[in-house]
Amino acid sequence: MNRVTAQDVAKAAGVSVATVDRVLNERKGVSESTIEKVHSAMDQLRFVRNQAAADLARGKDYRFTFILPAGETTFFNDLLNEVEAARSDASKSRIDIRAVTVPPLNPEAVVRAIDALGDDVGDGLALVAVESQIVRDAINKLRNRGVRVVTFISDIPNSRRDRFIGIDNVAAGRVAASLLNRFICAPSGDVAVIAGSGILRDHVERRMGFEQVMRAECPHLNVLPWIEGEELAGLVEEKLSKLLAANPNIVGLYSLGGGTRGVIEAIESAKTDIRAVTTELSEHTRDALLSGTVDAVLVQDPGHEVRSAVRVLKALTDNGPINENQERIRIEIFMRDNLP
Repeated sequence: MNRVTAQDVAKAAGVSVATVDRVLNERKGVSESTIEKVHSAMDQLRFVRNQAAADLARGKDYRFTFILPAGETTFFNDLLNEVEAARSDASKSRIDIRAVTVPPLNPEAVVRAIDALGDDVGDGLALVAVESQIVRDAINKLRNRGVRVVTFISDIPNSRRDRFIGIDNVAAGRVAASLLNRFICAPSGDVAVIAGSGILRDHVERRMGFEQVMRAECPHLNVLPWIEGEELAGLVEEKLSKLLAANPNIVGLYSLGGGTRGVIEAIESAKTDIRAVTTELSEHTRDALLSGTVDAVLVQDPGHEVRSAVRVLKALTDNGPINENQERIRIEIFMRDNLP
């Protein structure tokens, strides 16, 4: 089927191509009745505008900024690499992308970064949010200035951000619990939970989903209070090693984010047979899957999330449509049998 053009729309609406162009670009000088005729023709013909070509023709430029945590976590290093990789493709559509890194788990650093950017933040901002009133206020101020804001990976839903881009973290926790329920053969026992921080909503939501399934479907398993490792492998190893040494009843473990290398090292050092589910695929988790130290890894695609953030920010800036199916971030489950 041939692509529907502006000429086709003009013919169907009984107007000139120049009038169609004025309607598409929301320029003045077109009556409401003519606008309605053009939109009706577009709907009937299922006209899809080539937005990239239109932007190039108008010479429209965009600037989007990413604020990311810097640290030793492999996932966030991968995220930064994906932002850099997206810059080349985005530049073809006259989109300038920049990345600013801040210390992890530090809401004050996020706000300072936003303040330092000032007007240079551009048309849109994507940030890994830290649950904090001052970050919420900073997001709201940006929206008051007309800057589009998306949170990704971790959300602040009661801010005025435009959209969250990431997996369903409650569902991720539920999946982890269902997997452990199938993996654990012991008739009873304790389950350890390792998190990065309670100020990260994605971690809180994963814990909530995990406990929902555990309480409803696994009454024989006792979920222990979580360990907060601040996403530092050394701290996670230290805290988990102490817990494993003090509690021989631990039969399962869910590492819901950050410091996974420390989790693996603690399990291997303890020489204990427990079933483990972790997050994010890295060199360490890949080796742990192959060795049997870890049973399953839940993964979100950082490349998809970055590309989605760029597409969504552009659509929001243009007041254009968003393809919901394309922007849905899915949870992937990797075991040693299906490693990529």
